[in-house]
Amino acid sequence: MNCCMYYLGVVTLVWAFSFSLIGVYLAGQVDPWFSVLTRIALAACVFLPFLKIPLNNKMLVGKLMLIGAIQLGVMYGFYYHSFLYLSVPEVLLFTVMTPLYITLLNDLLNKHVNGKFLFAALVAVAGAVAIRYEGVDGQFIVGMLLVQGANLCFAAGQVGYKRLMKNRELNQHNVFGWFFIGALIVALSCFALFGNAQRLPTTFTQWGVLVYLGIVASGLGYFAWNKGATQVDVGTLAVMNNMLIPAGILVNVVIWNRDADIPRLIIGGTIIMVALWLNQKLSVNR
Repeated sequence: MNCCMYYLGVVTLVWAFSFSLIGVYLAGQVDPWFSVLTRIALAACVFLPFLKIPLNNKMLVGKLMLIGAIQLGVMYGFYYHSFLYLSVPEVLLFTVMTPLYITLLNDLLNKHVNGKFLFAALVAVAGAVAIRYEGVDGQFIVGMLLVQGANLCFAAGQVGYKRLMKNRELNQHNVFGWFFIGALIVALSCFALFGNAQRLPTTFTQWGVLVYLGIVASGLGYFAWNKGATQVDVGTLAVMNNMLIPAGILVNVVIWNRDADIPRLIIGGTIIMVALWLNQKLSVNR
């Protein structure tokens, strides 16, 4: 495993636990916007000591803040609220769309969109519906749409950061703090407008989970992931996004959710993986 794949692989293992920690200890108990704000604020603190303004390209600061606002700030808003409507395995499986969005967004920016990828996306949606074919209701649909909003934001951020940092000779840890500052502006605004100060963490465990998610999963995790993204091609980045799904589901089912409907998850997951295979096949044959 080369260095860039090492970054992505380690973060995959770290993030595999994040889904379950949110679903078990925070969702429905702690205000989602407070969780988002705390996580981003802690992540920003990790990089503030290294923060610099690039001398030859001050526009880079604004672009990094915009990417952070979308990839982290807006994405977390969708992501945390999705746990109010879906189980952890369902949230994980529905993130399978992210690689398709990465491919489509990259093609769009290259002014070349292949309609065949839309077909692969529709197959993935069919797989999502199969997981809850007996219980597709308003809550399920809202939850699935929230995850797709998060997927789009995460994909847009990865593609944007990869393009922004292409061929730039700089130490990324000196400017990555701007990424979190952009996200922090979104989180502060949303908590002020929509947050519920009556639903703050009440246990040591909840605070501990937020500290872990903020410093490790977000602070170190997003830096390592985005740095790795700049050193691999778009196809590899898309594939690595889905390594998280089996890891996350395995962690959730084995540790916290042994009573999950495994057969249904397998059926829906298989359909979704067929969509991934189609996406990869179409990418190779372009």
